[in-house]
Amino acid sequence: MDQARSTISKIFNGEPRSYTRFNLTQNMEGDNSQVELKLSSDMDEEVGGNGVAEHANHQSHQSYISKPHQRAPRNVCFMIAAILLIFVIGYLIGYLAHRKAEVASPGCASAVSTNGDDEIIIQTETVSTLDWSDITGLFKSKLTKDSIEKSLSEFSSDSHQAGSPGDEALGNKVLKRFKDYGMNSWTDEHFVKVQNSPLSGANRVTFRNKTYAESGFLSYSALGSAQGAILYAYYGEMDDLRRLEDLNVNAAGRVLLVRAGKISFAEKVANAASVNASAVLIYLDPADYTLDRDTDLFGHVHLGCGDPYTPGFPSFNHTQFPPVKSSGLPSIPAQTIRASTAATIMGKMGGRDPPRGWADGGLQMYKLGGEDDVASVEVNNVLIEKKIHNVFGVIKGFIDADRYVVIGAQRDAWGPGYAKSTVGTSLLVELARTFTEMINKDGFKPRRSIVFASWSAGEYGAVGATEWLEGYLNSLNMKAFSYISLDGTVRGVASPMMYDLIQSTLKEVNDLNKNIYSQVAGSSWEMAVMDPIRMADSAYPFQTFSGIPSVTFRLTSDKEYPFLGTHLDTKMNLENKIFRIGPLVKTAGEIAGQMALRLVHDHLLRLNVEKYSNIIRAQVAQINKEVYSLQMSNRIPKTLKMQWLMSAMGSYSRASRKLTMLIQNSDLQDSEQCRIINDRIMGVEKDLLSPYVSPRESPFRHILLGSGSHTVGALLSHLAAIKEGSASADIDLLKNQFALTTWTIQSCANALAGNVWEMDNQI
Repeated sequence: MDQARSTISKIFNGEPRSYTRFNLTQNMEGDNSQVELKLSSDMDEEVGGNGVAEHANHQSHQSYISKPHQRAPRNVCFMIAAILLIFVIGYLIGYLAHRKAEVASPGCASAVSTNGDDEIIIQTETVSTLDWSDITGLFKSKLTKDSIEKSLSEFSSDSHQAGSPGDEALGNKVLKRFKDYGMNSWTDEHFVKVQNSPLSGANRVTFRNKTYAESGFLSYSALGSAQGAILYAYYGEMDDLRRLEDLNVNAAGRVLLVRAGKISFAEKVANAASVNASAVLIYLDPADYTLDRDTDLFGHVHLGCGDPYTPGFPSFNHTQFPPVKSSGLPSIPAQTIRASTAATIMGKMGGRDPPRGWADGGLQMYKLGGEDDVASVEVNNVLIEKKIHNVFGVIKGFIDADRYVVIGAQRDAWGPGYAKSTVGTSLLVELARTFTEMINKDGFKPRRSIVFASWSAGEYGAVGATEWLEGYLNSLNMKAFSYISLDGTVRGVASPMMYDLIQSTLKEVNDLNKNIYSQVAGSSWEMAVMDPIRMADSAYPFQTFSGIPSVTFRLTSDKEYPFLGTHLDTKMNLENKIFRIGPLVKTAGEIAGQMALRLVHDHLLRLNVEKYSNIIRAQVAQINKEVYSLQMSNRIPKTLKMQWLMSAMGSYSRASRKLTMLIQNSDLQDSEQCRIINDRIMGVEKDLLSPYVSPRESPFRHILLGSGSHTVGALLSHLAAIKEGSASADIDLLKNQFALTTWTIQSCANALAGNVWEMDNQI
């Protein structure tokens, strides 16, 4: 009524016209629908010159002119005022009744504010009418075991290699599901270059006049033939190669025979190339993989992600690509061999016995190999262009629709790929179904959006996902705040910022197996549950290329699922390895789903920026220890000061702590303040991407989790090289690494601090 009295008073006092705006919430198309109602004394403008007010004024005016002696001017004024008063009161009664109905509708919370003396703004913001327990209860009740098993059956396929008809058919099934759920859906088409097996179907390894045809292969290997004496190099890690060097065994020109496991195929080949080996053979040792010894092994050896022939560019058909290749492509041939082939070759090798522990395997004999154990490796893979499709569906948020979490799953596989792709794809569509049902039937209204993505060409190094990131990097900047990977739910890696969210989610899910729950309850649960993020993980490009906090997880006690990369990744083998696969997949879906729900439901993002304080502090402490030792031995000048790097570390620590205090003292009902805080949280991961290197030359720019000379890991490796007196040691390069690391951390701290006057820049 105060509003009505104020409006009526303004009308009769002749104040300038004003209007009331209704800012309706964003609809499912993401638009802001607006309805404007003007309350004004000049109602003729509102009705276009033909309205009731104009007609009344016109009639009164004519009557007054034609019959001046019948009515006094004062009476005419009273009559006009009465007519206007009756009209306005009727109008306001109708408006207030309509407004009351809107305010009483479920899912709306109103805020009234004034803009100057004339304008009244009523903002209506849609929020969920469900509390967290209601949401999780609905979610668990709708994500049923029967529905998951139905999807597992629907998306199971024996042949769906990237770009094949089987891959396209599965993509169409996913797209149809998204459309059936009423989601906005679309596809992205990419033309990518991949290496497939040779036209003959096999590459060849020749040893002691016997040739072994191997059906498995490693995509992106260098092509051609290479020769050299075979050298057993354990897992092919750099520590293994240094161990050989300590034994005065020269790896240059040798064909390295290495076990699968511990590090990616690409890292093994890159390590071998760094010591000038001529080729690499990789096999599944029976001690690590209890598989048939004639099992073929598949993979890729690109030390990177995405299409290596369009580094930094999205592989859209209209893109003009420069004639460049990724620096991560190997320079030497690489080939997988069967365990039976490895056993035969090893049995005929000579040379000295390997170091302690290296012979603890499943082969009958282990030798390092002699100079006369010469082998020839012939790789004739075929480089072809394939058309692949990424499939997307979106559930748009009701408040911050332009902020979204991405949930993704790889769709392709070398063979059946049951654990690698079928489980993830099935969970993807089941989560989409569950969330849309919660919205359409139960009144759940997420604040932020959820993008569901089905990737292709994941087996070649997250090609589909990386090409999408490269194509829409600017669009994703400060919009996509998290990525949840459903690929191979037998692993667990994540951004440190997501550790608290993961732990709280694990505790909420009731049917976890006891192993995981006991690890969650312990103080060292992060080390027990989470693995360091690696280039082979599907979440790696999101984390290190795009700066999007990411997670993929495992729910088994075995860190290495033995069937990945083989044609034995079937439902039967997964069930034999993991008892009661149905409940486990449901648990995986509940964890991923509840994490996503938390991220789109809460006012503030559940991402802990203080986690990086501990990581930066530990890294700087290690650097300080090495610098002090080298300065004491006069290997680096004392003019190299640690104080600037330590000051940057302190700036980040203070900025993150202040933001945490601000969050604790914030009014969560203030949507604008929440959005500002969330933007600061979202910026941390992106600000840890080094701005001093090219995204094309060094795409994985994250200084703590990425790869390249700009990383803190590279700085520590350089200090180790100086300590060992390596020829690669360069003091000027070291100083440059110090400066770039310092300013990347300091710049991140400055951005986290907020306004420019709140920055704590002591450098």
